[in-house]
Amino acid sequence: MSERIELNGLNVAVELQHFIETQALPGTGVEPSAFWSGLADVVTKLGPKNAALLKKRDDLQAQIDAWHIERRGSEHKPAQYEQFLRDIGYLVEEGDAFQIDTANVDPEIAQTPGPQLVVPITNARFALNAVNARWGSLYDCFYGTDAMGTLPPAGGYDRGHGARVVARSRVFLDETFPIQGASHADVRRYYVHEGQLLVDDMPLAQPDKFVGYTGNAKAPDSILLKNNGLHVQLIFDRAHAIGARDQAGLADVVMESALSVIMDLEDSVACVDAADKVEAYSNWLGLMKGDLTSTFMKGGTEMTRVLNKDREFTLPNGDATMTLKGRAVLWIRNVGHLMTTPAVLDAEGGEIFEGLLDALVSVAIAMHDLKNDTGNSAHGSVYVVKPKMHGPEEVAFTNEIFNHVEDILGLPRNTVKIGIMDEERRTTVNLKECIRAAKSRVAFINTGFLDRTGDEIHTSMEVGPFSRKDFIKRKAWIGAYENLNVDIGLECGLQGRAQIGKGMWAMPDAMAAMIEQKIDHPKSGANCAWVPSPTAATLHALHYHKIDVIAVQDKIKAGGRRAHVNAVLDIPLAAFKKWSEAQIMREVENNAQGILGYVVRWIDQGIGCSKVPDINNVGLMEDRATCRISAQHIANWLHHDIVSKDQVMGAMKKMAAVVDEQNAGDSAYRPMAPDFDGIAFQAACDLVFEGRVQPSGYTEPVLHQRRLELKAQGA
Repeated sequence: MSERIELNGLNVAVELQHFIETQALPGTGVEPSAFWSGLADVVTKLGPKNAALLKKRDDLQAQIDAWHIERRGSEHKPAQYEQFLRDIGYLVEEGDAFQIDTANVDPEIAQTPGPQLVVPITNARFALNAVNARWGSLYDCFYGTDAMGTLPPAGGYDRGHGARVVARSRVFLDETFPIQGASHADVRRYYVHEGQLLVDDMPLAQPDKFVGYTGNAKAPDSILLKNNGLHVQLIFDRAHAIGARDQAGLADVVMESALSVIMDLEDSVACVDAADKVEAYSNWLGLMKGDLTSTFMKGGTEMTRVLNKDREFTLPNGDATMTLKGRAVLWIRNVGHLMTTPAVLDAEGGEIFEGLLDALVSVAIAMHDLKNDTGNSAHGSVYVVKPKMHGPEEVAFTNEIFNHVEDILGLPRNTVKIGIMDEERRTTVNLKECIRAAKSRVAFINTGFLDRTGDEIHTSMEVGPFSRKDFIKRKAWIGAYENLNVDIGLECGLQGRAQIGKGMWAMPDAMAAMIEQKIDHPKSGANCAWVPSPTAATLHALHYHKIDVIAVQDKIKAGGRRAHVNAVLDIPLAAFKKWSEAQIMREVENNAQGILGYVVRWIDQGIGCSKVPDINNVGLMEDRATCRISAQHIANWLHHDIVSKDQVMGAMKKMAAVVDEQNAGDSAYRPMAPDFDGIAFQAACDLVFEGRVQPSGYTEPVLHQRRLELKAQGA
């Protein structure tokens, strides 16, 4: 247990106090006394409000459960259900039309569609990789993945595969930057003449897509092109490697890729105490000060990763230069309103709400960036994603939190911009009013199928058994949910002011499938979508060159709202329940395997997000959202007697052995079988067998409790 120091009536873990006073605050102009008195004031004033909002969640859920239980066995009447939700205040009246007035938003967020990365902030190397993924090599991404349908042969460079990479990249250039009467595949020379790019003496079909160059105009080192707001840099090297074998000397096609990154303090990390929080906050500090580094071994060589520098180019006319950012613009995702943290105790010895601590610390740290002319935000903003809010009252509460934070830190009102994650049903069905509640701060909304489904199952637990997971995705409600998010975002004026996002591609090794399928996100009107790696960001950027998202949004706005609340309230229950025992157990085992594969790393190793092999040994990115839906799904089937407790426990033990085998190569891994008495296995069972009584079906309470239990044992 941490040593503590009393500060303004709070009992603060000494490692947090030391970090705040010796690292986070120096250089911000904020005195430690002002920080701690401000935190104490926030805890006193807003802690009770936070608790009351959580109680309202429970009260509404109890009323919904009772309503469904009373009508169990009778026909579900959607109109009657919707009216009931209005009567209890779950659904609020939608107000008049309005437009958000969020100001000082950086163009990467407000104006330019592109990929978005989400990364656990506790891993400095991953964080640096993500920030530097603003630019990525298309050659590398095509060569090293299955993006073209096949992987390169093992061992050494394969010239045949490399030639296919170059040819495929030239196809992209022809599609995006066509040349009048020619193909990039046949070009022998790129050069600049009188402010115009000439390609074998021929201009681009759209000459204004040429925006800059480096080096000598007659033989440039690189050419900068721009399409749909995204830049592409052609790199020339006539002496080495691919460039020497290329008739035009083209050595690489570098894509502007991850325009923004969410540094995550929430779903993808395992932060349960003061030491964990300090590690996370320290990396955020390094990013905001610009001095974060990571040293690691690769292939027997020690390497150090740092933040990339900005890129300078000569403008086409040759008499001026411009600078493009070398790094993505960063959001930080705080935790939601639910959890408390032992890092700080109140005057009565109770843990304070973790979201209140995150808000003050993450913004205070971001002041280092605000004091710079260049850095993360060129417009003086701090970007904070707030997850798992339930309805307009909770969004209004978040707005109030940041009002207090700005006052404590002496920042202008609405310096902090917020992202509303549309992942809980009470937010989805009240989205317009949620946005209204923070209309001067909102700079991001998005959809998240997994958390949204987990909340759907928990909210509707008493109605009946849900469909199998793959069939839930095929139900009408999911399309309505995805469309409604975009429709309302556009109605509320987010176009040109904020991001409208879509969820994660969960298979980091399946890039060919991603290229085929994830184009649906920009086609849907979303101007950003989540990807699991820098490589995926570069390949996903291809979609934003193909699709003019702004034009898609204009068309959607002109057509009016495509979905309404009644469609979103169409509960995805099982239409056909006569499954065979084999079908039932296959579904349960699939869920159990995913839960165990994730939880064992979370509890035993403190890994909050990782690539976990599924039951078919396909690597999937797993975080608490994926764990939530799987646990709630089994809990629902248990509750409605689709499967017995003994069957589920049998599946858990069977899959624990499978997970052990899948992790056999990890020297830090502790097997769950054959004793099944470890804390990790117990945690996974808690999530399933106690899933129905977990608040909103969240996994955090169980995971935090069990991880702290393991830490207390000195493991």
